[in-house]
Amino acid sequence: MSIFSGYSREQLRKTYTDAWSKHRAGAPLTPLESMIVDVIAIHPEYQAVIGDADAALSYAAGAAADRENPFLHMGLHIAIREQLSVDRPPGVREVHRLALARAADGHEAEHALMQALGQALWEAQRHGTAPDERHYLDLARRALARRGV
Repeated sequence: MSIFSGYSREQLRKTYTDAWSKHRAGAPLTPLESMIVDVIAIHPEYQAVIGDADAALSYAAGAAADRENPFLHMGLHIAIREQLSVDRPPGVREVHRLALARAADGHEAEHALMQALGQALWEAQRHGTAPDERHYLDLARRALARRGV
């Protein structure tokens, strides 16, 4: 189960904006807020929308010239970090280790896994099934193999 299970879109976005606001004010952060702030910090292109609570709450993906939804993108980073913390699905840490061996940094390694996770989630939604963990890891391994890892 995700750390954000049961959150509405507005609650989730408010969690991002509140964490970023607390960080900018130098206030203490919870462990979850620290993870969120770490993800926001590596995405300066999203900081303006996160820094404006009204803009964040009213943000509509695809309505602007944005190529991707910043909340989805950062949410995938958080999902990968959550998976790595518990090695779920089993083997995700090993796949991440392989991605780190090839990537320039941890951010790029997470992107390799995020691409596979996004595809696995999209396929599951399209077919009306639960995501297949083995398929997700297979997608990630194949992507890494194409990159020479």
